[in-house]
Amino acid sequence: MTLGRTDAATPPRQRGEHPALHATGLRRRFAQAGQHTEVLSGAELTVEAGELVTITGRSGSGKTTLLALLSGFDAPDEGTVTYGGEPADAVPWWVCAVLPQALGLAAELTCAENVALPRRLRPATAGSAEPPESRGVAEVLADLGLADLADRYPAELSFGQQQRVALARAVVDGPSVLLVDEPTAHLDAAATGTVLALLRRQADEGTAVVAVTHDPAVREVADRRLRLDSGVLVPG
Repeated sequence: MTLGRTDAATPPRQRGEHPALHATGLRRRFAQAGQHTEVLSGAELTVEAGELVTITGRSGSGKTTLLALLSGFDAPDEGTVTYGGEPADAVPWWVCAVLPQALGLAAELTCAENVALPRRLRPATAGSAEPPESRGVAEVLADLGLADLADRYPAELSFGQQQRVALARAVVDGPSVLLVDEPTAHLDAAATGTVLALLRRQADEGTAVVAVTHDPAVREVADRRLRLDSGVLVPG
């Protein structure tokens, strides 16, 4: 797949009055053995609707911590995160979807039921704040090569299959922002290609996608490549 890409620290073009995701001055410190270690040192990130951005960095550099701050799973010691110009804690929870490394699938639900869970939990009276549904549960499972596993439970699947179920759950209702942590880490070449095609399509349909990865194949389909180095994001 050939894409127009840039490694610039800022996006190549604006797609609206406000970027889909904007983080500024993110700092996060952790106490270790009586000392404070600063993992993030003022990280800045802007992602426009329709962009797929990859973030690399050595193990322990703070990539997963950064995703936790972007998603609201954790709070920064300093800095802000906004979605579409609104503070992250002031927008509906379904605006940002996450594929974490700890997948969080409900063991008592089938694959199809896990994928449908965000749709079931979202308020019926969300009105115009509700993002558009991009595709049905059966369709997104088929997109990820899981059509035959819809009625199985997570314990009956390999970890790679579980990972794809969790990705289907994240994208089924067309989030404005999608954050994925090592989305191909447990996949073979064929499944990796399937996942990359879905991530690329999500971006092409207008989702701002941020992928933390060590996989060169993920970087290959990105619009922009960044690297976390000494607590800040740099081109690369």
